[in-house]
Amino acid sequence: MCYVVAEEEEASVSISNSVIATDGAPAIPSRKVAVLSKRQRKIRSALVAYSFIAPNFIGFAVFTLGPILFAFVLAFMHWDGSNAITFAGLDNFWRLFDDKAFIAAFWNTVIYTVASVPATLICALGLAVLLNQKIAGRDFFRTAMFFPYVASLVAVAVVWNMIFNPEMGPVNMILYTLGLDPKNMPGWAADRHWAMVTVILFGIWKNMGYYMVIYLAGLQGINSELYEAADLDGANSWQKFIHVTVPQLGPTTFFVTVMLTIQSFKVFDQIYMITQGGPGTSTLVLVYHIYNEAFISWDLGYSSMVALVLFFLVLAVTVFQFRRQREDGE
Repeated sequence: MCYVVAEEEEASVSISNSVIATDGAPAIPSRKVAVLSKRQRKIRSALVAYSFIAPNFIGFAVFTLGPILFAFVLAFMHWDGSNAITFAGLDNFWRLFDDKAFIAAFWNTVIYTVASVPATLICALGLAVLLNQKIAGRDFFRTAMFFPYVASLVAVAVVWNMIFNPEMGPVNMILYTLGLDPKNMPGWAADRHWAMVTVILFGIWKNMGYYMVIYLAGLQGINSELYEAADLDGANSWQKFIHVTVPQLGPTTFFVTVMLTIQSFKVFDQIYMITQGGPGTSTLVLVYHIYNEAFISWDLGYSSMVALVLFFLVLAVTVFQFRRQREDGE
Protein backbone atom coordinates (compact mmCIF):
# COMPACT_ATOMS: atom_id res chain seq x y z
CA MET A 1 0.00 0.00 0.00
CA CYS A 2 2.85 2.40 0.86
CA TYR A 3 4.52 1.67 -2.46
CA VAL A 4 1.33 2.60 -4.32
CA VAL A 5 1.01 5.92 -2.50
CA ALA A 6 4.67 6.78 -3.12
CA GLU A 7 4.32 6.01 -6.81
CA GLU A 8 1.26 8.26 -7.03
CA GLU A 9 3.10 11.16 -5.30
CA GLU A 10 6.10 10.81 -7.64
CA ALA A 11 3.79 10.83 -10.62
CA SER A 12 2.03 13.95 -9.43
CA VAL A 13 5.35 15.74 -8.78
CA SER A 14 6.67 14.84 -12.22
CA ILE A 15 3.47 16.05 -13.83
CA SER A 16 3.56 19.37 -11.92
CA ASN A 17 7.20 19.87 -12.92
CA SER A 18 6.53 19.15 -16.56
CA VAL A 19 3.35 21.05 -17.50
CA ILE A 20 0.79 23.35 -16.01
CA ALA A 21 -2.58 23.13 -17.77
CA THR A 22 -5.55 25.46 -17.44
CA ASP A 23 -9.06 24.99 -18.60
CA GLY A 24 -9.31 25.61 -22.32
CA ALA A 25 -5.64 26.72 -22.57
CA PRO A 26 -2.54 24.87 -23.77
CA ALA A 27 -0.22 23.39 -21.22
CA ILE A 28 2.67 25.70 -20.11
CA PRO A 29 5.92 24.17 -18.88
CA SER A 30 6.56 25.02 -15.22
CA ARG A 31 10.12 26.09 -16.04
CA LYS A 32 8.79 28.82 -18.33
CA VAL A 33 6.40 29.93 -15.61
CA ALA A 34 9.31 30.23 -13.20
CA VAL A 35 11.31 32.25 -15.75
CA LEU A 36 8.36 34.54 -16.41
CA SER A 37 7.74 35.14 -12.72
CA LYS A 38 11.44 35.86 -12.14
CA ARG A 39 11.47 38.33 -15.02
CA GLN A 40 8.35 40.01 -13.68
CA ARG A 41 9.98 40.41 -10.28
CA LYS A 42 13.01 42.00 -11.90
CA ILE A 43 10.82 44.39 -13.89
CA ARG A 44 8.85 45.28 -10.76
CA SER A 45 12.07 45.91 -8.81
CA ALA A 46 13.44 48.06 -11.62
CA LEU A 47 10.24 50.11 -11.74
CA VAL A 48 10.42 50.70 -8.00
CA ALA A 49 14.06 51.80 -8.30
CA TYR A 50 13.29 54.14 -11.20
CA SER A 51 10.36 55.62 -9.29
CA PHE A 52 12.80 56.73 -6.58
CA ILE A 53 15.31 58.07 -9.10
CA ALA A 54 12.75 59.81 -11.31
CA PRO A 55 12.10 62.97 -9.21
CA ASN A 56 15.79 63.77 -8.90
CA PHE A 57 16.47 62.94 -12.55
CA ILE A 58 13.54 65.05 -13.75
CA GLY A 59 14.77 67.97 -11.67
CA PHE A 60 18.29 67.52 -13.05
CA ALA A 61 17.01 67.29 -16.63
CA VAL A 62 14.80 70.37 -16.34
CA PHE A 63 17.03 72.68 -14.31
CA THR A 64 20.56 71.52 -15.23
CA LEU A 65 20.84 69.35 -18.32
CA GLY A 66 18.23 71.28 -20.32
CA PRO A 67 19.80 74.73 -19.73
CA ILE A 68 23.27 73.35 -20.50
CA LEU A 69 22.14 71.95 -23.85
CA PHE A 70 20.24 75.16 -24.59
CA ALA A 71 23.36 77.21 -23.83
CA PHE A 72 25.36 75.05 -26.26
CA VAL A 73 22.83 75.81 -29.00
CA LEU A 74 22.52 79.46 -28.00
CA ALA A 75 26.28 79.95 -28.43
CA PHE A 76 25.68 79.93 -32.19
CA MET A 77 22.72 82.30 -32.05
CA HIS A 78 21.93 85.98 -31.59
CA TRP A 79 19.42 86.64 -28.83
CA ASP A 80 18.74 89.47 -26.39
CA GLY A 81 16.09 87.65 -24.40
CA SER A 82 13.12 89.49 -25.92
CA ASN A 83 13.40 89.46 -29.71
CA ALA A 84 13.43 86.40 -31.93
CA ILE A 85 16.45 84.11 -31.92
CA THR A 86 18.51 84.35 -35.12
CA PHE A 87 21.29 82.09 -36.34
CA ALA A 88 24.77 83.59 -35.91
CA GLY A 89 27.00 80.78 -37.10
CA LEU A 90 30.55 81.37 -35.86
CA ASP A 91 30.13 85.13 -35.39
CA ASN A 92 30.15 84.84 -31.61
CA PHE A 93 33.28 82.70 -31.74
CA TRP A 94 35.26 85.13 -33.93
CA ARG A 95 34.11 87.97 -31.71
CA LEU A 96 36.06 86.46 -28.81
CA PHE A 97 39.40 87.38 -30.39
CA ASP A 98 38.42 91.06 -30.68
CA ASP A 99 36.96 91.29 -27.19
CA LYS A 100 39.59 92.81 -24.89
CA ALA A 101 37.43 92.12 -21.85
CA PHE A 102 37.30 88.41 -22.74
CA ILE A 103 41.07 88.24 -23.22
CA ALA A 104 41.64 89.97 -19.88
CA ALA A 105 39.12 87.69 -18.18
CA PHE A 106 40.76 84.60 -19.67
CA TRP A 107 44.23 85.48 -18.43
CA ASN A 108 42.95 86.65 -15.05
CA THR A 109 41.21 83.30 -14.62
CA VAL A 110 44.41 81.45 -15.50
CA ILE A 111 46.44 83.62 -13.10
CA TYR A 112 43.93 83.11 -10.29
CA THR A 113 43.94 79.34 -10.84
CA VAL A 114 47.71 78.98 -11.09
CA ALA A 115 48.24 81.05 -7.93
CA SER A 116 45.37 79.87 -5.73
CA VAL A 117 45.33 76.11 -6.38
CA PRO A 118 48.85 75.23 -5.14
CA ALA A 119 48.71 77.81 -2.34
CA THR A 120 45.38 76.51 -1.05
CA LEU A 121 46.59 72.91 -1.34
CA ILE A 122 49.78 73.63 0.63
CA CYS A 123 47.94 75.58 3.34
CA ALA A 124 45.26 72.89 3.67
CA LEU A 125 47.84 70.10 3.89
CA GLY A 126 49.94 72.01 6.41
CA LEU A 127 46.93 72.72 8.62
CA ALA A 128 45.79 69.10 8.39
CA VAL A 129 49.18 67.73 9.42
CA LEU A 130 49.44 70.26 12.26
CA LEU A 131 45.92 69.71 13.58
CA ASN A 132 46.29 65.93 13.29
CA GLN A 133 48.75 66.08 16.17
CA LYS A 134 47.67 65.80 19.78
CA ILE A 135 47.79 69.47 20.76
CA ALA A 136 45.74 71.49 23.21
CA GLY A 137 42.60 73.01 21.72
CA ARG A 138 42.82 70.91 18.57
CA ASP A 139 39.04 70.68 18.09
CA PHE A 140 38.67 74.45 18.53
CA PHE A 141 41.31 75.22 15.92
CA ARG A 142 39.78 72.72 13.49
CA THR A 143 36.42 74.44 13.86
CA ALA A 144 37.97 77.91 13.54
CA MET A 145 39.77 76.96 10.33
CA PHE A 146 36.64 75.42 8.83
CA PHE A 147 34.35 78.32 9.83
CA PRO A 148 35.20 80.71 6.92
CA TYR A 149 34.04 78.08 4.42
CA VAL A 150 30.57 77.72 5.94
CA ALA A 151 30.15 81.36 6.99
CA SER A 152 28.03 83.75 4.95
CA LEU A 153 30.01 85.02 1.98
CA VAL A 154 28.56 88.52 2.36
CA ALA A 155 29.62 88.77 6.00
CA VAL A 156 33.06 87.31 5.30
CA ALA A 157 33.64 89.66 2.33
CA VAL A 158 32.63 92.71 4.39
CA VAL A 159 35.05 91.72 7.15
CA TRP A 160 37.78 91.06 4.59
CA ASN A 161 37.32 94.50 3.01
CA MET A 162 37.53 96.11 6.46
CA ILE A 163 40.72 94.22 7.30
CA PHE A 164 42.36 95.24 4.01
CA ASN A 165 41.00 98.77 3.91
CA PRO A 166 43.81 100.95 2.45
CA GLU A 167 43.27 103.76 4.95
CA MET A 168 41.93 102.23 8.18
CA GLY A 169 42.52 98.50 7.79
CA PRO A 170 44.57 96.70 10.44
CA VAL A 171 46.84 95.14 7.80
CA ASN A 172 48.10 98.52 6.58
CA MET A 173 48.25 99.76 10.18
CA ILE A 174 50.62 96.90 11.00
CA LEU A 175 52.70 97.66 7.90
CA TYR A 176 52.88 101.31 8.94
CA THR A 177 53.99 100.28 12.44
CA LEU A 178 56.73 98.17 10.90
CA GLY A 179 58.04 101.27 9.15
CA LEU A 180 56.57 101.07 5.65
CA ASP A 181 56.19 104.46 3.97
CA PRO A 182 52.48 105.45 3.69
CA LYS A 183 53.10 106.33 0.03
CA ASN A 184 54.08 102.74 -0.65
CA MET A 185 51.14 101.18 1.17
CA PRO A 186 49.29 98.64 -0.98
CA GLY A 187 45.80 99.72 -1.99
CA TRP A 188 44.59 96.09 -1.97
CA ALA A 189 41.14 95.82 -3.58
CA ALA A 190 41.19 99.49 -4.60
CA ASP A 191 44.50 99.19 -6.47
CA ARG A 192 44.63 97.49 -9.86
CA HIS A 193 48.08 96.11 -9.05
CA TRP A 194 46.97 94.56 -5.75
CA ALA A 195 43.33 93.68 -6.41
CA MET A 196 44.06 90.21 -7.77
CA VAL A 197 46.38 89.51 -4.84
CA THR A 198 43.55 90.46 -2.48
CA VAL A 199 41.10 88.15 -4.21
CA ILE A 200 43.59 85.26 -4.25
CA LEU A 201 44.34 85.67 -0.53
CA PHE A 202 40.62 85.75 0.20
CA GLY A 203 40.06 82.56 -1.80
CA ILE A 204 42.90 80.75 -0.02
CA TRP A 205 41.67 81.82 3.41
CA LYS A 206 38.06 80.88 2.73
CA ASN A 207 38.63 77.47 1.09
CA MET A 208 41.62 76.01 2.91
CA GLY A 209 39.51 74.90 5.89
CA TYR A 210 37.29 72.70 3.73
CA TYR A 211 40.20 70.93 2.05
CA MET A 212 41.92 70.68 5.43
CA VAL A 213 39.04 68.45 6.54
CA ILE A 214 39.50 66.27 3.45
CA TYR A 215 43.21 65.92 4.19
CA LEU A 216 42.43 65.08 7.81
CA ALA A 217 40.25 62.23 6.58
CA GLY A 218 43.10 61.06 4.35
CA LEU A 219 45.56 61.17 7.24
CA GLN A 220 43.35 58.86 9.28
CA GLY A 221 43.69 56.21 6.58
CA ILE A 222 47.50 56.04 6.71
CA ASN A 223 48.77 52.88 8.37
CA SER A 224 50.63 53.78 11.58
CA GLU A 225 53.00 50.86 11.00
CA LEU A 226 54.60 52.86 8.18
CA TYR A 227 55.59 55.59 10.62
CA GLU A 228 56.87 52.99 13.08
CA ALA A 229 59.02 51.45 10.35
CA ALA A 230 60.33 54.92 9.48
CA ASP A 231 61.21 55.52 13.13
CA LEU A 232 63.16 52.25 13.20
CA ASP A 233 65.08 53.43 10.14
CA GLY A 234 65.97 56.65 11.95
CA ALA A 235 63.84 58.99 9.83
CA ASN A 236 63.12 62.45 11.22
CA SER A 237 59.76 64.26 11.03
CA TRP A 238 60.49 65.90 7.68
CA GLN A 239 61.64 62.63 6.11
CA LYS A 240 58.52 60.84 7.36
CA PHE A 241 56.39 63.61 5.90
CA ILE A 242 58.10 63.47 2.49
CA HIS A 243 58.47 59.69 2.15
CA VAL A 244 55.39 58.43 4.01
CA THR A 245 52.70 61.08 4.40
CA VAL A 246 52.88 62.69 0.96
CA PRO A 247 52.90 59.42 -1.07
CA GLN A 248 50.09 57.94 1.03
CA LEU A 249 48.01 61.08 0.46
CA GLY A 250 48.45 60.84 -3.32
CA PRO A 251 44.79 59.99 -4.13
CA THR A 252 43.57 62.67 -1.72
CA THR A 253 45.89 65.26 -3.26
CA PHE A 254 44.67 64.34 -6.73
CA PHE A 255 41.04 64.78 -5.67
CA VAL A 256 41.78 68.10 -3.97
CA THR A 257 43.71 69.36 -7.00
CA VAL A 258 40.89 68.51 -9.42
CA MET A 259 38.23 70.08 -7.20
CA LEU A 260 40.30 73.20 -6.56
CA THR A 261 41.04 73.63 -10.27
CA ILE A 262 37.39 73.40 -11.25
CA GLN A 263 36.40 75.74 -8.42
CA SER A 264 39.06 78.27 -9.41
CA PHE A 265 38.04 78.34 -13.06
CA LYS A 266 34.43 79.08 -12.15
CA VAL A 267 35.16 81.62 -9.39
CA PHE A 268 32.51 84.34 -9.28
CA ASP A 269 31.00 85.05 -5.88
CA GLN A 270 34.08 86.49 -4.19
CA ILE A 271 34.87 88.61 -7.26
CA TYR A 272 31.35 89.99 -7.18
CA MET A 273 31.46 90.75 -3.46
CA ILE A 274 34.96 92.28 -3.27
CA THR A 275 35.93 93.96 -6.55
CA GLN A 276 33.12 93.53 -9.13
CA GLY A 277 35.85 92.74 -11.64
CA GLY A 278 37.70 96.01 -11.07
CA PRO A 279 39.53 98.23 -10.87
CA GLY A 280 39.21 98.28 -14.63
CA THR A 281 39.52 94.66 -15.72
CA SER A 282 42.24 93.71 -13.23
CA THR A 283 40.07 91.06 -11.50
CA LEU A 284 37.61 90.32 -14.30
CA VAL A 285 37.28 86.53 -14.66
CA LEU A 286 35.42 84.42 -17.19
CA VAL A 287 32.32 83.69 -15.11
CA TYR A 288 31.97 87.36 -14.16
CA HIS A 289 32.36 88.28 -17.84
CA ILE A 290 29.60 85.80 -18.68
CA TYR A 291 27.42 87.46 -16.04
CA ASN A 292 28.08 90.92 -17.48
CA GLU A 293 27.33 89.88 -21.05
CA ALA A 294 24.23 87.87 -20.14
CA PHE A 295 22.50 89.96 -17.47
CA ILE A 296 23.96 93.44 -17.91
CA SER A 297 24.32 93.66 -21.70
CA TRP A 298 21.69 90.98 -22.41
CA ASP A 299 23.79 89.46 -25.17
CA LEU A 300 22.80 85.89 -24.37
CA GLY A 301 24.29 84.33 -27.48
CA TYR A 302 27.75 85.76 -26.93
CA SER A 303 27.69 84.99 -23.20
CA SER A 304 26.84 81.38 -24.07
CA MET A 305 29.87 81.23 -26.35
CA VAL A 306 32.10 82.43 -23.50
CA ALA A 307 30.50 79.77 -21.29
CA LEU A 308 31.22 77.17 -23.97
CA VAL A 309 34.88 78.18 -24.03
CA LEU A 310 35.02 77.93 -20.25
CA PHE A 311 33.43 74.47 -20.38
CA PHE A 312 36.01 73.11 -22.81
CA LEU A 313 38.82 74.79 -20.90
CA VAL A 314 37.82 73.08 -17.64
CA LEU A 315 37.24 69.80 -19.49
CA ALA A 316 40.70 69.90 -21.07
CA VAL A 317 42.45 70.65 -17.78
CA THR A 318 40.50 67.91 -15.96
CA VAL A 319 41.23 65.29 -18.64
CA PHE A 320 44.91 66.26 -18.54
CA GLN A 321 44.98 65.80 -14.76
CA PHE A 322 43.33 62.40 -14.99
CA ARG A 323 45.79 61.24 -17.66
CA ARG A 324 48.76 62.40 -15.60
CA GLN A 325 47.36 60.58 -12.56
CA ARG A 326 46.90 57.39 -14.63
CA GLU A 327 50.45 57.63 -16.02
CA ASP A 328 51.90 58.18 -12.55
CA GLY A 329 49.91 55.18 -11.27
CA GLU A 330 51.33 52.95 -14.00
